[in-house]
Amino acid sequence: MVIERQNKDGCVENEQVCEAMAEFFAQNDCTGKRILVIIPDNTRSGPIGEMFKLMYEFLGPKAKAVDCLVALGTHKAMSDEQICVRLSMTPHERSSKYAAVKFFNHEWQKPQTFTSIGKITADEIEEISDGLFREEVDVSINKLIFEYDEFFILGPVFPHEVVGFSGGHKYIFPGISGDEIIHFFHWLSGVITSPAIIGNKRTPTRAVVEKAASFINIPHNLFAVVALENELKGIFVGDTLEAWERAADLSEQVHIIYKDKPYNTILGIAPKMYDDIWVAGKVMYKLEPILADGGTLIIYAPHITEISYSHHEWLDKIGYHTRDYFLKRMEQFAGIPRGIIAHSTHVKGIGTFIDGVEEPRVNVVLATGISKQRCKKVNLDYMNPDDINIADYENKEDEGILVVHHAGEVLHRLSDGTIPRIP
Repeated sequence: MVIERQNKDGCVENEQVCEAMAEFFAQNDCTGKRILVIIPDNTRSGPIGEMFKLMYEFLGPKAKAVDCLVALGTHKAMSDEQICVRLSMTPHERSSKYAAVKFFNHEWQKPQTFTSIGKITADEIEEISDGLFREEVDVSINKLIFEYDEFFILGPVFPHEVVGFSGGHKYIFPGISGDEIIHFFHWLSGVITSPAIIGNKRTPTRAVVEKAASFINIPHNLFAVVALENELKGIFVGDTLEAWERAADLSEQVHIIYKDKPYNTILGIAPKMYDDIWVAGKVMYKLEPILADGGTLIIYAPHITEISYSHHEWLDKIGYHTRDYFLKRMEQFAGIPRGIIAHSTHVKGIGTFIDGVEEPRVNVVLATGISKQRCKKVNLDYMNPDDINIADYENKEDEGILVVHHAGEVLHRLSDGTIPRIP
């Protein structure tokens, strides 16, 4: 059962959210239970803090414990102060009303974090991937969740380059899961390509996530949020898969913009919540479908000074390239985690690698705090952000130039349904 409140043309009011929460907790008694709330890090927008506080109004007086685990995937850890900001808590609230709440980062770098809960067989992988892969995949997750009676997933749903739409069990895989399944299904998305996956509910990669989730034997529910920045469009509470499905349906209406023609130049302005290219690459993912062949995407983010805080050594080694640059000679990249390779291909975009010559479909330019030398090293073009006057790019759609503010969450597509494909 799923309890929902939605308003794609307006916003869902606080009173409506309270009603939905009250209805859910009236049907789900948490008295005496230890509850873990899995939350996103600060690379996702949405009123997560407000939702947590409303949940806590019902949980705090009854539950034995209410703690939070940040679903980092492989992002960098957050400080207690950053988690407070994520949850809209003042220092006084943290030390008083929410003093009993423990904050945990998902410690993905430590092998002792994980326990295996099952294996997806080679036969199942072959069927799910339509023959692209045939290999057994171990499913491991953060064993912290087994210290609780129940867990709740609280997070937003957006179009996503790896699984189609984010949210739901994706907060487990890769949010709090081990390397093997992360790298497998991310590379599966790289092989299929981002434009063929993003904004679609039914994808092979989502099927991998849901198969992995079937091994979880702890009661859990989803509090799915659909928002435009901090304007709440919908909340869906209850069974994780069903709540995610409904949230994805609303996200499709809220988070996809259609354009009648492709653009030769797009200036995508990355928000401050993206602090490296590992996450700011979302600017490319959401705009690639409306870039014309031979076009240029500028990721404008003067505040970014690092390629990836977690994975810079790998990316400095392999750089950013098209899928076939890797796929046609995987033996040369055998020691590179496949999820890193997938990220590389998603940022570089569609292209070819024929007779040793790589030809990307579009040109990706970084206008960030990353040096020209570093950009060249990782095979991305460079512009000095100080030389960019945003006003020079605005109001020029008739000239094939588009400016997108707060780029990275709203997907842009062509009205005729065409997507970039490997030639």
